[in-house]
Amino acid sequence: MTNPITAPSVDADAALVAQAQGGDAAAFTELVRRHDKKIFRLARHITESDEDAEDVLQESFLKAYSHLGGFEGGSKFYTWLVRIAVNESLMKLRKRKSDKFVSLDEPVETEEENIVREIAVWNSPETKYSQKELRGILDDAVTGLSPIYRAVFVLRDIEELSIEETAAILDLSVAAVKTRLLRARLQLREKLTRIFKRKGDDLLAYL
Repeated sequence: MTNPITAPSVDADAALVAQAQGGDAAAFTELVRRHDKKIFRLARHITESDEDAEDVLQESFLKAYSHLGGFEGGSKFYTWLVRIAVNESLMKLRKRKSDKFVSLDEPVETEEENIVREIAVWNSPETKYSQKELRGILDDAVTGLSPIYRAVFVLRDIEELSIEETAAILDLSVAAVKTRLLRARLQLREKLTRIFKRKGDDLLAYL
């Protein structure tokens, strides 16, 4: 799977944000350079489309620039930017007539017994696949998650944001984030199990 991202320190971003708020265009350009690849990857994971991810990237930075004066530093700039990008990505999904999008506000059942847990026994996939092949398989599986689970999984397990940051970005409760993350992980394990089964492998649990 794609390597986790570590956002630059809040102090480094804060200085650039202050300069950009004061009219320094070069400072905002540096913020774009610092975060554009991460925001594109995030949008790509959620929208499942390079074209849509490019649109989200541009729209997110345009929106961030136009609303920069209202950013008061209550959270990291990167967290604020991610929230904009997630919202833009989800708007892309809502506009797709063929995408059966489910609102992030939809209630989620929390009874664990309702979660499918038919996970097969796997055996060291890294011994049968190259790192590149494994990364492709895992990324495809993440892309296949439904939007309400994919957004939580990407923010928490790929971007390595905290539960609290993920909840703030998605405007969810901490409990809802934990529940959706659990379901996302279980769905991912099930998807990977099916993939490896189709390939005729007997693999040990990799996740």
